[in-house]
Amino acid sequence: MSMNFSASKQFVRPPQRGIFPLDHDSECKVQMKVYLTCLKDAKQQHHKCRDFSKAYLQCRMDKELMANEDLDQMGYSNDAKVESVSEYDKMREKNGYIAGKHIEKPTKWWFER
Repeated sequence: MSMNFSASKQFVRPPQRGIFPLDHDSECKVQMKVYLTCLKDAKQQHHKCRDFSKAYLQCRMDKELMANEDLDQMGYSNDAKVESVSEYDKMREKNGYIAGKHIEKPTKWWFER
């Protein structure tokens, strides 16, 4: 049995939105490092590093490493700005709370219905 690989065509699809080439030439490395340093200093609270991530994305668009898009549509508008965030303290879990444990009625499997 012979295999004929030339008979089938391969269709190449464009990348999905949000997938873009890596910065192999380190064109935006400075902006990336500033952003990552900010994330580390802010204990991974990204809303505190918003301006640095915006600068990094703008650099990528300027260097054609990603498609030009309106940054306001990407969540950088003044309306989408996060002013303050409260972190969930997990006190209920520390005091022994188990999610779903309060449900008393027995459930049936799909094949038992």
